[in-house]
Amino acid sequence: MSTTTALADIHKSASQYAVFRIAKGETNKFVLLIDPTTDDVDFVQVIEIFDVGGETPPNAHRAAHETFVVLHGQGIAMTNAGQIPLKPGSTLLVRPGGTHVVKNTGSTRLYCLTSMIPDEEFAALIRSGVPDRLDEIDLQALAWQR
Repeated sequence: MSTTTALADIHKSASQYAVFRIAKGETNKFVLLIDPTTDDVDFVQVIEIFDVGGETPPNAHRAAHETFVVLHGQGIAMTNAGQIPLKPGSTLLVRPGGTHVVKNTGSTRLYCLTSMIPDEEFAALIRSGVPDRLDEIDLQALAWQR
């Protein structure tokens, strides 16, 4: 008979999430929901918040699939498949090797539930950045309470 050690399930509330910008002056901030650094998983899940006009730099991932689920706001994705409009309820899956940019084209912040599987050190990049916080606009858009 073999025995395995089960990992404990994890529950967090809004007040426990770490929030970072990758560098000072960046137009996107990241709310770490599931973090391989602390949660013993091989993926990362964040809420990515794009300021008005904010965008990701062009990027691609060696082995990771990246998903963006639009929660609030408007934007576009530029991928190998062309330009894709993003609005609440849209889901974008970018496959490994696919160069992509996500840009906020709306008049309010753009909020995406973003996952990268596997992590490819994305969480470490986020954590190496500048600590930030959620403001009242974020809390209202996400329907969260402090």
